[in-house]
Amino acid sequence: MLKLIGIAASVVLVSAVAVAGFVVNDLAHTFGDGAVALEGQESLPPDLGAYTEGFDLLLVGLDVCEQDYAYLFGDRCPLDEDGILIEDDNGTLNDVNLLVHVSSDPRRVTAVSFPRDLQIPIPSCVDADGDTREAMSKQPLNSAYQYGELACVASTITQLTGQDIEFAASVTFGGVIEITNAVGGVEVCLASPIVDPDTDLDLPAGEHTIAGVEALKFLRTRHGVGNGSDLSRIGNQQQYLSSLVRKVSSDEVLRDTGTLMRLVNTAFENVTPSQSLTNPILLAQLALALKSVPVEEITFVQYPTLWDPENPNHVIPDTASADILWDAIRANTPLQITHQPGEDDGVVLADDGTGAPAPPPTEGAEPAPVTTLPPEVSGNRADQRTCSNGNG
Repeated sequence: MLKLIGIAASVVLVSAVAVAGFVVNDLAHTFGDGAVALEGQESLPPDLGAYTEGFDLLLVGLDVCEQDYAYLFGDRCPLDEDGILIEDDNGTLNDVNLLVHVSSDPRRVTAVSFPRDLQIPIPSCVDADGDTREAMSKQPLNSAYQYGELACVASTITQLTGQDIEFAASVTFGGVIEITNAVGGVEVCLASPIVDPDTDLDLPAGEHTIAGVEALKFLRTRHGVGNGSDLSRIGNQQQYLSSLVRKVSSDEVLRDTGTLMRLVNTAFENVTPSQSLTNPILLAQLALALKSVPVEEITFVQYPTLWDPENPNHVIPDTASADILWDAIRANTPLQITHQPGEDDGVVLADDGTGAPAPPPTEGAEPAPVTTLPPEVSGNRADQRTCSNGNG
């Protein structure tokens, strides 16, 4: 089960590490209570088959004030003179929205990031008090959680993309701090320094292993990379996630029981899953389905957008480019990214050759049809190294 956690974590990213940990830890503490050993009986593995269908998993990063981490966010999370968090008037925002699509056969994984300032319709949702909120024709995506929590975010993304979302999970920024500590840090590359007073991040150019609070600052920095937009920040976050995938799928983590147990125990306390993710047998089946997906078949892309003519600080869907992306995902064809990072992007391609096109097919294998994405769709494969396009 620990190995399955590692396999699942390598594919479904930081929030799903926590989901896997939640389920397995819960299983160990409930199902195992009062169990007794029978004389002469061998331990038998469960007879499980892989989940055969494709599926979609929504991962949501929540911007919410937490007592233990409020000091990091200044005016966003005010404290009284005793250091106690004052009631949060700003509510909880779904600032990170990542839809992970896993195809059936052959298995491919496409993780689509949605900008928090994306202006889209929000459907009618039931809020935390049980009240039905009316549908809205145009609101920023990161307000959806306030109208109906995780279910409303999923309904909003489904309405936008047409994808049925079978599973979902949310993690707070505090949870990200704890999980990155548990995995032992993640390596990131800076093509130029990042200097961002807003997040108190000051990193020189070069290679860095970041964890905990520093990792959260790196993931939150906006004015420190590219043109200072949320779109630049997403590119920077995808660099981090690609590196996390490579690390968690390596022997450094998979063969280190101590690290895996830290992930399990940390995850148990830091993630809220959808009810569909609380079945341990199903989770094991999902992990079995993902165990053979190579990193070159994991692709991170950013949902294509246009600047909002009503507000230059917001964006709206580029539906023409998005239709090409979703048609390719549903057809399960490899994606060829044509976007070339520029000075406005959050990352640049590394200069060590790892930004090269996809490797050729195995000798004797029929080449798969490839969908060439329009340049409006940015992203990279998990096996490609990118470096932060810092402002320093």
